[in-house]
Amino acid sequence: VAASGKMAAFRLPPLPTVREIIKLFNLRAQKQLSQNFLLDLRLTDKIVRQAGKLKDAYVCEVGPGPGGITRSILNADVAQLLLVEKDTRFIPGLQMLSEAAPGKVHIVHGDILTYKMERAFPKHLQKKWKDDPPNVHIIGNLPFSVSTPLIIRWLENVSNRDGPFVYGRTQMTLTFQKEVAERLTAATGSKQRSRLSIMSQYLCTVQNCFTIPGRAFVPKPEVDVSVVHFTPLVQPKIQQPFKLVERVVKSVFQFRRKYCYRGVEILFPEAERLEKSEQMLMLADVDPILRPAQLSILHFKNLCDAYRKMCDEDTNLFSYNYREELKQKKRTRKKGYLEQSEQGDQL
Repeated sequence: VAASGKMAAFRLPPLPTVREIIKLFNLRAQKQLSQNFLLDLRLTDKIVRQAGKLKDAYVCEVGPGPGGITRSILNADVAQLLLVEKDTRFIPGLQMLSEAAPGKVHIVHGDILTYKMERAFPKHLQKKWKDDPPNVHIIGNLPFSVSTPLIIRWLENVSNRDGPFVYGRTQMTLTFQKEVAERLTAATGSKQRSRLSIMSQYLCTVQNCFTIPGRAFVPKPEVDVSVVHFTPLVQPKIQQPFKLVERVVKSVFQFRRKYCYRGVEILFPEAERLEKSEQMLMLADVDPILRPAQLSILHFKNLCDAYRKMCDEDTNLFSYNYREELKQKKRTRKKGYLEQSEQGDQL
């Protein structure tokens, strides 16, 4: 007990370094899993600081690997740390950390893409959506191969207020390739503006915290890495179902170098494409010759609201698939060509 009468902050006892753990358990980063280890504890401490005050917090770390960030989280004096690790090779090293922090660590051998995080922490941590964020955090040095599908999955969870967000506006502190981080945080009109910019910013406050040079990782990736912090918004900037927003945004950015009306057109069957796309742009009050990157979140809100109105009026519209129609046209053309060839042979 400290002289003040308060309990001293938790610190991990002396342990082998992360580099020694890697040697001890003969761990090698697997290229097919896009693994890169961060060994500098000053950098892992800096990542963890971006999450805010973690004393007595409940934290889920995604893909802890050899446990560099894990050590920094534990040294922040969390109440409980859940580690979700897919690669069995890392489990013995993580168990060593678990033994050094009795009662604080729970290790799950599994895939974060299928893990049910809504059951991970006590129900008493749940807060109302309009309240401050709960004392629950997600932190992770994400493998490049899963970072984009994973953040899209979590953004859908934010929209539905399920998964990790049953506790309320759970905050996330995650690493991405620098280029992906720039897309996530890109402003209207910037070169990096993309589908990811809209999908993340309509649901969250997104902050690009700092960049870590690739040389800090083992093995050194060909790109630099950025740390991004997400706090879900109390009110999403677009009040429509996630799948509808995703469809509109994806379509508009399908032709990112062309005028936005080209992307809007592919939301509609060919027979009524021109008329319906003009109607949608008019309803949304969006200039058809703006480029996708020039569209603000408000533009996308208006486009989504207009598309929803049109889907309500035509119940088959949302099930329309542009690519499927293209495939059908190719099949019809091919069939017609074969029939013509057969007729020619008979003559």
